[in-house]
Formats: sequence, structure tokens, C-alpha cells
Amino acid sequence: MNVTVDGAAFAAEAAAELEEASATEIIRWAADTFGDRLCVTSSMADALMVDLVSRVVPGIDVIFLDTGYHFPETLGTRDAVAQTYPVNLITVEPTRTVAEQDRDLGPRLYGRDPNLCCHLRKVEPLQRALEPYDAWLTGLRRDEAVTRRNVGVVQWDARKRKIKVNPIARWTQDDVDAYIAEHGVLVNPLQYDGYPSIGCAPCTQRVAEGADPRSGRWAGTGKVECGLHV
Repeated sequence: MNVTVDGAAFAAEAAAELEEASATEIIRWAADTFGDRLCVTSSMADALMVDLVSRVVPGIDVIFLDTGYHFPETLGTRDAVAQTYPVNLITVEPTRTVAEQDRDLGPRLYGRDPNLCCHLRKVEPLQRALEPYDAWLTGLRRDEAVTRRNVGVVQWDARKRKIKVNPIARWTQDDVDAYIAEHGVLVNPLQYDGYPSIGCAPCTQRVAEGADPRSGRWAGTGKVECGLHV
């Protein structure tokens, strides 16, 4: 189905129709609409979205961005997901290794210009990875951050010119915890070690219990998003 002619209108109509639908119903709609030109992205903080989506679309492509800076636990979670769930896990890497980036742009770019580092190691690789698809599924939730409060269950990404589907946009952390417990979902062990929001190791810190889960990301920089979803 070609939705790029008026993707914004298509997404707005779908979002209104699906606002009260369950996550499973939203995933089924996406699968029926986009067929094999649909994928799901995962940061491997947990396998909740992989579990949800694979129950509806077994064999779906799961895109994981390996920035070169991940915690070992995150890579271990990725490997466990690939072995446990009926999905096709695709690891996507930046065009330059960390060593090549250090050579070309200087060491520790993440500290000097985190926006550029995120662009090179996350935003551009995702743009490239999504080329074969018309739409992708994400685990974005409205309660995660101020910048995500208006996330629709279906959105038009004008930069990528693709449909973004967020089946659990309306879920709360309690909903997430309940689903993980009920279905025995794989979880990145860092979640139990003070890292409720997990990104690249140099830019992620532990947070105090009860604090904003994303306060450990790019702490002290004023940065709150990597650029994948804004």
C-alpha cells in the first residue's frame, strides 16, 4: 500500500481510529496494512515489543542498532532475543567503527558533541536500515518523557517518509511490568541494576530509585532524545 502521497493524513486517520485499540489490534492492523514491508525496532532494554509483535507476526524483521558503545548486557540481551523469539534479528552498524570515528572526528565525540555522535551512530543507521520498509513498530510510550506525551499510536515521520506505529503508546510502566511478569519477557539485566533507561554506556548513568527513569541519559548535558524519534 502506497501511503507516501499523503502520509500525514493517512496516519492521523489511522491514529484516531486506533486510539482505543489494544496493542495487539494495532499490531495486527499494521501487519495487514504493510505486510512484509513492516519491521520492528528494539533497543534491547527488554524484549516486550519483540514478544508482543512476534505473537502476531512471527518471523518479522527486528532492527537493532549496534552503536559500538553498548553495554555488554545489551548485546547479550540481543543475542538471547535472537535465540528465544521467532523473529529475524538484523543488527545495523554505523558506516564508521568507533576507532574510525575517533580517527576522523577525534576521541570521545559523545562528550564533545553528543548530538552529532547520536546522528552518526543512531539516526543515520536507522534511516538506512528502514529503506526497505514502509512502516516500523516502536515501543514508544507517552509516560516515558515530556517529549513523548503526544505520541500517537500511528504517526507520519516526514523526515523518513514512513509510517511509525507505536502500539503501546498508551501503556504505563505498571502495564509494562505486568506484561513482562505475565509472559516471562526477557529483560536487560541492567534494568535491575539502576538503569531503567538504557542507551550507550558512555552516556548512561544509574539513577536513584523513584527518579525520572530517563534522567540517567546524557546527564548534565540538557539532551533528552537521541534524535531517532524527534
